[in-house]
Amino acid sequence: MWLPTPIYERTPQLWLLMALLFVVLGAYIGFDYTLTYFYVLLGLICGVRGVHILRMRKAYRRAAAANPEILDDTLVKAAGDY
Repeated sequence: MWLPTPIYERTPQLWLLMALLFVVLGAYIGFDYTLTYFYVLLGLICGVRGVHILRMRKAYRRAAAANPEILDDTLVKAAGDY
């Protein structure tokens, strides 16, 4: 699936924003309700997912900077998809 570049570049921030919102929502509701634990858990999952995406991108960009052929092969494959 192809995403436009502005959306693709912002996905880690979106995951981290959702994590923050879920944790704050859980704290706002209070721990008297059973859904609070679900919101906090969902917030932690979103946070882990956002950090994971950021780390994967950083590792790929570091590898691409060390070996420019990786980036060239990716561009050739993407151009062939059209």
